[in-house]
Amino acid sequence: MSSPRYSVQPVWRSGLTAALCAGLLAACASPPRPAPYTGSPRPPPVKAVTDLSVYPSRGQNATTQRRDRYECNAWAVGESGFDPATRRTVPTPVPRVEADPPSGYGLAAGTVTGAVIGAAVGSPYHTGQGAAIGAVVGAAAGAASDASREARAARVEDAYAQRAAQRDAAGSEQANRYRRALVACLEGRGYAVR
Repeated sequence: MSSPRYSVQPVWRSGLTAALCAGLLAACASPPRPAPYTGSPRPPPVKAVTDLSVYPSRGQNATTQRRDRYECNAWAVGESGFDPATRRTVPTPVPRVEADPPSGYGLAAGTVTGAVIGAAVGSPYHTGQGAAIGAVVGAAAGAASDASREARAARVEDAYAQRAAQRDAAGSEQANRYRRALVACLEGRGYAVR
C-alpha cells in the first residue's frame, strides 16, 4: 500500500502570502527623519544696512547731504568689501535632500526578493517556511539599505546647511563692517546717525 500524500500547497501559500503582506505593509511605514543640523544657529537676517536715519548737525543742505551720503557709501564699500547694491542680505536657502529611491523601497524589494529566494532554495515540502524566512531576512537587509540612504541624504543636507550658515555669517560680518564704516564717515562729516 502506498502512503497517503499530504498537500503542502496551502501551507506554502499561506506562509508566502503572510510574509509578503507583512513586508509590504512594513514598507509603507517609513522611519522618522533624523533631526536636522543644529551645530551652530544661523545668524538672524541682516536688516537693511543702508536703512539709517541721518540728521544734519551743521545745517547742511539737501545737495550736500546727498553728496556726503554718496561719498560715505563709496568709502564704506571700499573699507568693508561689502556693496549693498550688489549683495543680498537674506539667508542662503538650504536645499532639501531626499533619498533616492525613496524610503520603504529597499524594505519592499528586500522582502519580495528574500521570499522568492527563500522559497526557491527551501525544501520542496517546506517552501512556505523558506519563503517566510527569506522574507524576514530580505526585509531586514532592505530596511538597513533604506536607513543607509536616509542617513546619507541627511549628511548631505547637513553639509549644505553648514555651508549656508558659514556663508551667511561671513556676509553678516561684512554688512556690519559696512554699516559701521558708513556711520563713522557720516558722523565725521557732521551728521547725527541713528
